[in-house]
Amino acid sequence: MTAVDLPAAPAFIADWRSYPSSVDLVGLHPAADRLDLLWRDGRISPFHHQWLRDNCACSHCVYDVTREQLLEIVDVPETLLPPHACIDEQGQLLIDWHDGHHSRYQPGWLRAHAYDDASRAERRAQHPQSRLWGAEMAEQLAQFDYQTVIEDDPSLLRWLLAVRDFGLTQLTGVPTTAGALQRVAQRISFIRESNFGVLFDVRSKVDADSNAYTAFNLPLHTDLPTRELQPGLQFLHCLVNDAQGGESIFVDGFAIAEALQQETPDDFRTLCASAVEFRNKSRSSDYRCLAPIIALDAEGRVSEVRMANFLRGPFDVPAEQMPALYRAYRRFIGMTREPRFRLQRRLEAGQLWCFDNRRVLHARREFDPASGARHFQGCYVDRDELLSRIRVLQR
Repeated sequence: MTAVDLPAAPAFIADWRSYPSSVDLVGLHPAADRLDLLWRDGRISPFHHQWLRDNCACSHCVYDVTREQLLEIVDVPETLLPPHACIDEQGQLLIDWHDGHHSRYQPGWLRAHAYDDASRAERRAQHPQSRLWGAEMAEQLAQFDYQTVIEDDPSLLRWLLAVRDFGLTQLTGVPTTAGALQRVAQRISFIRESNFGVLFDVRSKVDADSNAYTAFNLPLHTDLPTRELQPGLQFLHCLVNDAQGGESIFVDGFAIAEALQQETPDDFRTLCASAVEFRNKSRSSDYRCLAPIIALDAEGRVSEVRMANFLRGPFDVPAEQMPALYRAYRRFIGMTREPRFRLQRRLEAGQLWCFDNRRVLHARREFDPASGARHFQGCYVDRDELLSRIRVLQR
């Protein structure tokens, strides 16, 4: 469904979603700087005058076409007083402001954005949760048919939800012809170009500018940790794989981070707090990024793992912190080698890996280029594009 297919929404809803009124508003109590709204289930939600005025969605405050805000809160008085506020027959909150402005709020929208403790906890519980995995993923790997994903939006959504929640999926029945990889990646959104191109070919070559383009064993890593923003999704499409060796290995970096936090919490805190520099130089580029190996989001949850030992510069932390950093770093890499976390599988022609590059570490065993041809093709799509596509498909 595209934006033009969406049913018309009430003018006082500022975004593209609908907000059914699952719980009725039954009362309000004015306070000095806010209104306390009472819901039928007994919950009381405070809404400050500044917040309510800031979120007025009338046509003077929000442009109806783009649904983007026109009002800047600094353009209204800091001390806001509503001389009149009531709940109308439809259960909507109506406010008349002292400057003559009128606002109307749908109860479903208010409930969805209420910021009392119970409402905020309710929303956090509804956030998508990463499904952590280890070696058992070998038996549970989510596989999807390429052509079905290309042609059927519900199947596309199921695949993307698996990518979001598990971080690792496989497509089968992928044509080994030009354009097949690009076609499925663009079912999500734009392909992210890098210094390796829009699409990059992974095969052994003499003048390699990356260890990926050799026949060497490639240790567990995330791609492009040298960038300020690592690519979100990575695609690897097998066109030919007749060589001996070269099996793919994956570990769930989020699962390792959780185990690290439980088993050696000091090491976990060290990897969250210590900035490590990753570097990548070639004849025409020089990328560097200083960032922790484990990154946390605004709510303290693990949001990203950044690791590639072969692209890491020397540690640069205060002398008294160096032993702790090495202890934590050795522990992290040691855990990636433990059988409980590792999935190993050979990718055959017509199969494709799609995984979250900011979560899942991947590796390749050494292969013998003299034993047969081996040609993979890859590309990147940012994680934001994945999440956006899921939301549009769901609505």
